[in-house]
Amino acid sequence: MQLIPITDQHTAQLFLQVAVQLYKTDKNWIQPLDKDINDVFDPKKNKAFRFGEAQRWVLKNNDGQRIGRIAAFINKKYKNKGDDVPVGGIGFFECINNQQAADMLFNTAKTWLQQKGMEAMDGPINFGERDRWWGLVTMGFNEPSYCMNYNPPYYVQLFENYGFKLFFNQVCFGLHPKKPLTQKLIDRHAILEKDKAFSARHIQKSQLEKFATDFTTVYNKAWAGHGGLKQLSKDQVIIMFKAMKPVMDEKIIWFAYHNEDPIAIFINLPDLNQWFKYLKGKFGLLQKLQFLWIKKFKPNKKFTGLVFGIVPEWQGKGVDAYIVAESAKVIQTSNTSYTEYEMQWIGDFNPKMLNVAEGIGETFRTRNLVTYRHLFDSTKEFKRHPVFV
Repeated sequence: MQLIPITDQHTAQLFLQVAVQLYKTDKNWIQPLDKDINDVFDPKKNKAFRFGEAQRWVLKNNDGQRIGRIAAFINKKYKNKGDDVPVGGIGFFECINNQQAADMLFNTAKTWLQQKGMEAMDGPINFGERDRWWGLVTMGFNEPSYCMNYNPPYYVQLFENYGFKLFFNQVCFGLHPKKPLTQKLIDRHAILEKDKAFSARHIQKSQLEKFATDFTTVYNKAWAGHGGLKQLSKDQVIIMFKAMKPVMDEKIIWFAYHNEDPIAIFINLPDLNQWFKYLKGKFGLLQKLQFLWIKKFKPNKKFTGLVFGIVPEWQGKGVDAYIVAESAKVIQTSNTSYTEYEMQWIGDFNPKMLNVAEGIGETFRTRNLVTYRHLFDSTKEFKRHPVFV
């Protein structure tokens, strides 16, 4: 077997082709846009390069066939609660069902990380934010949402046989958007609905700056500082909203207020993979025109949850039921095509948010992903991610 480091545009293309070859008969795999993968490893596009570096490899067998790939990266900003050693990351792993091949990839990444001073590696994770390319699927091997990892079941054995251990579970929940709300949720909503101090409304594309301000307020109170998530500025959110605007469906992005102070956000988007799956990884001019046609004439049946947050002073007081029920009034009565809904993953170290997700209706677990950790010193005590209290 031969390892080829990614050093130029040609070898970067080989890196992409590994996945295309491995999944060519898997009907549930949706090919990511080449651009979305390449941007991770472009210092001009990925701000993680300000704090670290990355390296990629492709593995070929003795016949020259591409049989695997891996990326390794260090990021000074990457730290989980309770970490007592420097931790690097691996990701974008693909491999045939062969432990020897997988071990060669893992060992190569491990050696590179050790040379950079790391004493452990987490994977498969992203070189950047946690909202994409994060975790190994262990349950729910169905079509992935946009920028979500996908893998065959045998990857679990490849990781665990090498010595990776479960660091934390990533739980995804779903809902049937057309199904009536539970009586419990209706009753909880009714309590706040009587109080005219409470209101909820969906986003208006014509008022993005106002809603960006409200989002920033809630997000920074509810999420910043948890699980490695950082404070966001209003300018960052405006840029994010403007990028989302072409695919934004106003009816599925919601804000709740108390005396006009923002207290909760329920941010969703149509699942872009339901459109991108027809483009075979490309997004040039021709594909952009094709995308506009698909978006217009192929109704998107799935929407995905990006962020659900409530400011601390209103948590546990029924605001979750209020904002979900208010959104349901519009989503269930307007002419939407959605029949599926899946939320962004929640770490099992965050039982409070798991309880919120389980309490917003008849939710069910759609899939489970795992973030694994491998300590280079096998004599050192392994600790799972600590639980938030």
